[in-house]
Amino acid sequence: MREKVEEALNEVRSALQADGGDVSLVDVTDDGIVKVQLQGRCAGCPMSQMTLQMVIQQHLQAKVPEVKAVEAV
Repeated sequence: MREKVEEALNEVRSALQADGGDVSLVDVTDDGIVKVQLQGRCAGCPMSQMTLQMVIQQHLQAKVPEVKAVEAV
């Protein structure tokens, strides 16, 4: 599942990078929790939680149905 998650993250990465941010995969747990680290402008952005839920989590769940949630670490 980690490989599928990484591929899906690569698909949203360009949108984040266009705004000066990025995301890196930290871990994928056995129970479907994806842990990511927001980087660049995303790390300090007040909208980062919305980006995490509305962009990253929704995209990952659409591409990898096993994903239950996405958490920033």
